[in-house]
Amino acid sequence: MLFPHDWTAWDREDGAAVDAAAVAQLESGGILLFPQLAFEVRAAERDFFVPSMAIAKNVSFDPASGRVGGARATGDEAVALGSWLRRFSDSAAALVDAALPDYRGRLERGRASFRPAEIAGRQTSWRHDDTRLHVDSFPATPVQGRRILRVFTNVNPEGRPRTWRVGEAFDRVALRFHGRFRLPFPLTAAVLRAVRITKTRRSPYDTLMLQLHDLMKADGAYQASAVQTEVSFSAGSTWVAFTDAVSHAATSGQYQLEQTFLLPVEAMLQPEASPLRILERLTRRPLV
Repeated sequence: MLFPHDWTAWDREDGAAVDAAAVAQLESGGILLFPQLAFEVRAAERDFFVPSMAIAKNVSFDPASGRVGGARATGDEAVALGSWLRRFSDSAAALVDAALPDYRGRLERGRASFRPAEIAGRQTSWRHDDTRLHVDSFPATPVQGRRILRVFTNVNPEGRPRTWRVGEAFDRVALRFHGRFRLPFPLTAAVLRAVRITKTRRSPYDTLMLQLHDLMKADGAYQASAVQTEVSFSAGSTWVAFTDAVSHAATSGQYQLEQTFLLPVEAMLQPEASPLRILERLTRRPLV
């Protein structure tokens, strides 16, 4: 499931890219690993490395507006925090542009985040408990079938790894739970949009992905019995995954940066491997 590359620079100028075979594995649920690709943290930026920097689970950054959310920082500290997250977001964009040239011009950059809290032992509801196996789906920001591509980097200053458990392939997960799916009633998407629960219309695909996220997390027997492998991402490493297809649980670790991108299914090398196409085959109907 891991496909390592020895890159040490975020922006490659030598024309190097990830080979087509690795991209195919990425699209099917593999993880591109860059074990030597560290994100530089400057001396002044080390002040951000306190768990209380985030009001809740993480600090968010919107590269389109420059807005920082969920942080306790104010004034000059908030400006400096935004500049740091902007630098990471730009680095992550340079990485995917260099590593995945087939996606150039098709990726939409979403939000970045800084996660300063220790995962292990964090008290939360089962739905928000990321130590349980799940696939990613966004309740407030429907993706309309687009893939969720994420770049992660472990910036832990004490050299501690970030540990995941990675579960079975998406098609197997979907097959296991699809008998419990419930398609939305007509006009549901319009109502959710009208009352501002969602920022755009929620497609049937988004509805099913949210259900799958919740069904996985709520099923204790599945969490205990599902085939899964523990993976540790060392401090100073970076990894890339389509987290809408990679069944994963983050079980320990502190201080991580993450950048989200959205990719249209038709921009993939193998669209049939997308969660959208897999769910459409199971439900026998178009979902966007």
